[in-house]
Amino acid sequence: MSQHTFVGRPTPITNATHTQQPSGMPIHKYGSYEQVDIPDRTWPEARVTKAPRWLSTDLRDGNQSLIDPMTPARKREMFDLLVRMGYKEIEVGFPSSGETDFNFVRSIIEEGAIPDDVTISVLTQAREDLIERTVESLVGAKRATVHLYNATAPTFRRVVFRGSKEQIKQIAVDGTRLVMEYADKLLGPETVFGYQYSPEIFTDTELDFALEVCEAVCDVWQPAEGREIILNLPATVERSTPSTHADRFEWMARNLTRRAHICISVHPHNDRGTAVAAAELALMAGADRVEGCLFGQGERTGNVDLITLGMNLFSQGIDPQIDFSQIDEIRRTSEYCNQMEVHPRHPYAGDLVYTAFSGSHQDAIKKGFDAMEADAAAQGKTVDDIEWAVPYLPIDPKDVGRSYEAVIRVNSQSGKGGIAYVLKNDHKLDLPRRMQIEFSRIIQAKTDSEGGEVTPKAIWDAFQDEYLPNPENPWGRVQLRSGQTTTDKDGTDTLTVEAVVDGVETVLDGSGNGPISAFFDALAGIGVDARLLDYTEHTMSEGASAVAASYIECAIDGRVLWGIGIDSNTTRASLKAVISAVNRAGR
Repeated sequence: MSQHTFVGRPTPITNATHTQQPSGMPIHKYGSYEQVDIPDRTWPEARVTKAPRWLSTDLRDGNQSLIDPMTPARKREMFDLLVRMGYKEIEVGFPSSGETDFNFVRSIIEEGAIPDDVTISVLTQAREDLIERTVESLVGAKRATVHLYNATAPTFRRVVFRGSKEQIKQIAVDGTRLVMEYADKLLGPETVFGYQYSPEIFTDTELDFALEVCEAVCDVWQPAEGREIILNLPATVERSTPSTHADRFEWMARNLTRRAHICISVHPHNDRGTAVAAAELALMAGADRVEGCLFGQGERTGNVDLITLGMNLFSQGIDPQIDFSQIDEIRRTSEYCNQMEVHPRHPYAGDLVYTAFSGSHQDAIKKGFDAMEADAAAQGKTVDDIEWAVPYLPIDPKDVGRSYEAVIRVNSQSGKGGIAYVLKNDHKLDLPRRMQIEFSRIIQAKTDSEGGEVTPKAIWDAFQDEYLPNPENPWGRVQLRSGQTTTDKDGTDTLTVEAVVDGVETVLDGSGNGPISAFFDALAGIGVDARLLDYTEHTMSEGASAVAASYIECAIDGRVLWGIGIDSNTTRASLKAVISAVNRAGR
């Protein structure tokens, strides 16, 4: 085969072109995360098929990380929101940390604010005076859990507590025993009492030592049938990939000796930005329960986001057993309580997450909605009764209380699909494809000259100005007054139209093989050379007062233009559409 030299062509890109250069950052200061030796791991083949137990720690972990911690009123607002949403386990504070938290716990108990099926949880460190104060806060509660933690990770053992493994384990054992003693001493039979222990930070603690401490705690609590213990395994600082996090959970679940009576709880933070994935994979690896906060509120980069986790289940057809149907109310209440805004791109709840600006996205969404309607009609069902399948929208925004108004918004990146969607959704006008193209150029020129987003109102105003003159904005050579059609025996239609032409009351007469053809013949009498290229119509409403929209594409004096007419009478709507095109030709 002969060799050829292609002169004047660009040099092709090669792998060497994309070689990254050293960053110069001090990477020597940081070590890699520890892998888990579990070659027969099973979690990659698992699937989450039901909702886990949820615990909201918005009032504890979330609150303690706020710039301006919640006032009692804001705390109560948050607690009531969590109850309305359906959370059955709520961590309500750190009562031994001060009077504010202690008094809040007392207030919701004494005021009867806690439903009978909701368990409140309170956190304490493993010191006797703090444990006593914590249990004291729960007197009179119907269902309550004390959550005790102590640091087990090597850095804490060496730097903070300067204690041996045995000394650290003893803190956990002694703390558990004290919780039990004070619960027996202070709480009456009206309280269903539970216990939770956290080895802090689990994801930095050697697995065999984390297991040893948890087993020692279980030896004291003695979990059995009807006597659960919650072992919370926190990633207080996220260190590894979600896959390694899952490996650690599977290892613990395999090696705990009283697994049937242990609730394994996952508590990820978001330092690596993968808390949601870490929680989901931990559930696949055997975790039973998730602790987190609404919208991921929490220390540093936040706790795992309960909204995203729950809605991820919903989007896969799994009931999260939490009510997210009024997502904007949830967001507003959370923003009020936390005094922090939810990002407009936040999954499922942000202002812009169901919004498409891109023209290709908008076109696909519009076609998706049209296909859903057609599929539902073909099956004799409503759109709500068939499987959701709209491009770029993982769920139906209506299911979380959003309207369709903001699904497609128009700016300089938008195309015909987005503009057509706004007109169909807001005004029931289903523009033919070529008319979509024509009008999109008008909006594109507007966005190019003015910049920014074009609101639905601005789109409608521009559409009326271009196609639908009205008394407030009259324009064009011809205004229709009335028209009458008769059909001869040979099928020829004769049309008489009373109109205003160039400001003068005029009667136009014409004939043809239909009202539109007859109208074109009549218009020839005033010097308009018009020819029909395309025609379509649809109803805009149902019932006796139904209104029709007619769309006509015409060649007028050598130009191709669309016109639209809207009227309760279909013939009159088609005549208005012709006049719309004729008047546009003369602007």
